[in-house]
Amino acid sequence: MDNIIRNKSYAFAIRIVNAYKFLTESKKEFVLSKQLLRSGTAIGALVAEAIHAQSGPDFLNKMNVALKEANETGYWLSLLKDTDYMEEKQYDSILQDCDELIALLVCIVKSMKNTLNK
Repeated sequence: MDNIIRNKSYAFAIRIVNAYKFLTESKKEFVLSKQLLRSGTAIGALVAEAIHAQSGPDFLNKMNVALKEANETGYWLSLLKDTDYMEEKQYDSILQDCDELIALLVCIVKSMKNTLNK
């Protein structure tokens, strides 16, 4: 079975790992990039957990936390760009993926809240 959010969050995690490698190896930036690595890879891990959640509320909780991590990742990306560690083109590309994940997660969370409140 194809799972869009799982696939996109995993692909995004790979991009984040590669961005982290670039930032640490080429830019010698170790603090902000570590925060980016943590939040950016947590999204996919939480989605993977949610897929095997024990209940609807457990699923909703994990997806809500994934959404928070995605929003935090957007913050770190902006900070890295605005402090000249990340170029505009690189930032725009990865932020587009982050924004897409946020939009998907918002839809999932809203849908699940509606389902649970019926």
